[in-house]
Amino acid sequence: MQTRRFAFGAVAAAAFVLAGCASTPTPKNLADTLASTPSLSTLNGLVMKAGLTDTLKGTGPFTVFAPTNDAFKAVPAKTLDDLGKNPELLKRVLAYHVVAGKVMAADVKTANVKTLAGPNVGTSRAGTFVTVEGAVVEQADVAATNGVVHLIDSVMLPPN
Repeated sequence: MQTRRFAFGAVAAAAFVLAGCASTPTPKNLADTLASTPSLSTLNGLVMKAGLTDTLKGTGPFTVFAPTNDAFKAVPAKTLDDLGKNPELLKRVLAYHVVAGKVMAADVKTANVKTLAGPNVGTSRAGTFVTVEGAVVEQADVAATNGVVHLIDSVMLPPN
């Protein structure tokens, strides 16, 4: 009888542990985080088109200042069309939104930070208010296994 109780108890314990695992989301890398965030679907499509998915799945860590779908709606249609026709320019614009290192919103300083595209972006923080090149961080600190994503309200264009 004791064996049966133990076996039943072990099965119940295993089921409890598995149920707990099922409700815990699996950590995602930056590329998968972009892909699973509905308000970043435009950015995700452009990242795939530019061939940056493998970079954002890499070891990093990286900080991505991610323009939302609404941010892309504010970009002139001609500019988006030009980016779509020029993969190297598209890659440069998107890489301008990525910096090396994992920078949480609370750690942002008023400084110039080098992007993966090469040029610097200006960052600043006042309390919980964070900006990068004038773009406002609308949602900060979306954690990924290889960095962090901050959703911003505009698309930044690198200097020529």
